[in-house]
Amino acid sequence: MGEHAILSLASILLAGMFCQWIAWRVKLPAILFLLPMGILAGSVSDLLQPDQLFGDLLFPFVSLAVAVILFEGSLTLKFKDIPGLERVIRNMITLGVLISWFVITLATRMLIGFSWEVSFLFGALMVVTGPTVIMPLLRTMRPKENVANILQWEGILIDPIGAILAVLVFQFIISEGTDEGFAAGLIVFGKILLSGVLFGVAGGYCFGSLIKKYWIPQYLHNFAALAFVCTIFAVSNMLATESGLLAVTVMGIWLTNMKGIDLDDILNFKESLSILLVSMLFIILAARLNLSNFIDLGWPALGIFLLIQFFVRPLSVHICALGSKLSMSERHLLSWIAPRGIVAAAISALFAIKLESTGYPEAVQMVPLTFLVIIGTVLLQSATARPLARILKVAEPEPKGFLIIGANSVTQTIALELNKNGFRTLLTDQNWSAVTEAKLKGLSAYWGNPVSEHAERHLNLIGIGNLLAMSPHLELNALAAQYFRLEFPPKCIFTIRNHQPETGPADEKSIFKFGGRFLFDETITYEDLEERLNQGAEIKTTVLTEEFSYEDYLKKLGEERLMLFAIDPNDQIHVFTAEPEFQPKANWKIMGLTPHTMTQSEATQT
Repeated sequence: MGEHAILSLASILLAGMFCQWIAWRVKLPAILFLLPMGILAGSVSDLLQPDQLFGDLLFPFVSLAVAVILFEGSLTLKFKDIPGLERVIRNMITLGVLISWFVITLATRMLIGFSWEVSFLFGALMVVTGPTVIMPLLRTMRPKENVANILQWEGILIDPIGAILAVLVFQFIISEGTDEGFAAGLIVFGKILLSGVLFGVAGGYCFGSLIKKYWIPQYLHNFAALAFVCTIFAVSNMLATESGLLAVTVMGIWLTNMKGIDLDDILNFKESLSILLVSMLFIILAARLNLSNFIDLGWPALGIFLLIQFFVRPLSVHICALGSKLSMSERHLLSWIAPRGIVAAAISALFAIKLESTGYPEAVQMVPLTFLVIIGTVLLQSATARPLARILKVAEPEPKGFLIIGANSVTQTIALELNKNGFRTLLTDQNWSAVTEAKLKGLSAYWGNPVSEHAERHLNLIGIGNLLAMSPHLELNALAAQYFRLEFPPKCIFTIRNHQPETGPADEKSIFKFGGRFLFDETITYEDLEERLNQGAEIKTTVLTEEFSYEDYLKKLGEERLMLFAIDPNDQIHVFTAEPEFQPKANWKIMGLTPHTMTQSEATQT
């Protein structure tokens, strides 16, 4: 029995990792693969039976996992990101919730035939979106800042609000009689609100103070954060049922808006932990579904999904956005994006069991109906969000540009050629003369320390997905590479050598951790590039053809060759390193440092 449980847990982790990898490859939310995997492992093959595997620990585990996920999401909610949007966000998590709740409740009653009690509960569950599905969708869609901030704040704040609303409805249902139910609901709401806010603020302040005063060593920050979150969630829930989600959300918001606290490592750890928990939760909860319940719902269930997607969400958004600075295109995109996530799935499963035992047999159908809406909204919106954002012209450009550390003569020459080929560049330097010179050449440049708090607020990284650390200063390059490792993928962070590599331990001791990939060639240094350019070398773009191949290009340049960048036919740019992971072919473009003796016709320059 023990070996079977271990194998089941290992299989869940392996299946979750595989689904996340597939989602990364095809650039779609992982839920689209996690849910079918769970259904296949559960009701189809009967290989996974979560209730037997976890027993009484199933729903406590689900609750704690959801709390950690919400806390991780709330760490990204900074008040400085929403100037002018406060009213819209407030409306969407209050007025928007009420509109969605009542319309969905009425539709469920009319189309599905649930009792009014279960219909109100289902309507409460359907007001939530959630960070588990919003964040992957935002990464794929890449909308403009206004839309992204609203969806992010709404997705995280509306989860505990939806959970509280569901608890109030459930409390009303089990309190027999309208008068008693209403009074009990008010008492429950007050306790939840008071407990959640107080424990959230206290937890955030205490944990933030401990970090700020260095009472917790760096290596224990992640462990301490997880312990604090679970404790705050559990204690708050003990005093007021289901107030824990509100508490951990408030705690995260409080922490991330405290001054003088570095949460990057905690956020990175929590993001990895959230991916693990989301993967497990969706597989486990989907494995509990019975396919026959989907069939029993029939066509009216499809009507519920269509009503939520095409009527409820647009109605709610356009009413909540009245009088705001949002453009009509931004409102239309917001009206389309509202995928349901793990909170709706988890709470529907929990309350369905409780309601079925109290005389509401139709409550069991609430779970497959919830999953149908989850699958439908995520599938439809994942497939259409990016094209719709482009059509409405509210999508950021592809992040193919370069943030370049240093505004010296070398980086200016490289940036000019990158711009000529359609790639955005942004140079940064603390040297005012260098920044001024770059701007006079028509380049975008920032004067200041690229890793400062001012830079964090003012650097416009829209359309930028790569870092080139190319200043003459070794330490600044290494610091920038480490600072921006959470902004750019590791494979997109590059740095120039500042001295020739040495053999043996001496070179190993001089390499910085998270220092980035070395640019262009293993032996090339910043001084080498500067010297070649001073001697008259030029950066030119060459088009490869069937008659003039990459091999011909290398022979033509000889030993003086230095390839910098390659652009494929899909307009994707690749950076040359000591071990390039690509092979240029016909119709590719090569940006290389060409010796001054080579003529323009010889280089086949575009």
